[in-house]
Amino acid sequence: TNIFQEQIFTGTTRYNIRLQINPLSCPDGWTKLWWSCYFFSTESGSWTTGRANCRTRGAHLVVIDSSEEQNFLSTFIKTRTWIGLNDRDKEGTWKWVDGTPLTVTYWGSEEPNNGNGDRNVGEEDCVEISTGWSSNWNDISCEDSRKWICEKSAHHSCCGH
Repeated sequence: TNIFQEQIFTGTTRYNIRLQINPLSCPDGWTKLWWSCYFFSTESGSWTTGRANCRTRGAHLVVIDSSEEQNFLSTFIKTRTWIGLNDRDKEGTWKWVDGTPLTVTYWGSEEPNNGNGDRNVGEEDCVEISTGWSSNWNDISCEDSRKWICEKSAHHSCCGH
C-alpha cells in the first residue's frame, strides 16, 4: 500500500489529506496479470468439471482476449489445459463462457477441425491450450481429461471487492 500525505492550508484552517493507493491483488494460490487473477488447477477432469470447479472459486474458465494474455498463459502452463471456449450450442460458433465475443484467436495449424469427421473421435466442442508456441488452441472432446485455468477479477486489498 502506498500512502501519500499532504497538508493544505486555507486561511486559518489546516487540512490533513491522506491518500491511500491500494494495488490490485489476488487470493493466495492465484497468479495476477494486470487486473485478472488466474488459478492453474493441479487436478484434471472434463471441460464441465473444470467449469464447475472455477464457479466454486467465484471464477470462470479463462477467457483469452489479448496476445499478452495468450503469451502469458502459454508460457505458464506445463500441460494441455482447458480454456473457456466452446461451440457446444452450434457447431462452428465459438463462444466464451462469460459471453465475451470471440475477437482474437490462436488456433493451431488446421484447427479447429471437429475431429476431421472421424466417428471414432466424435464431436470436438471444447478448447484446450497447449504449451510451447503462440498459436496453440485445439478443439477436442469436452469429455477428455485436462487441467484447467480459472480467471476472475483482481481486487483492491483494502476493500474486499
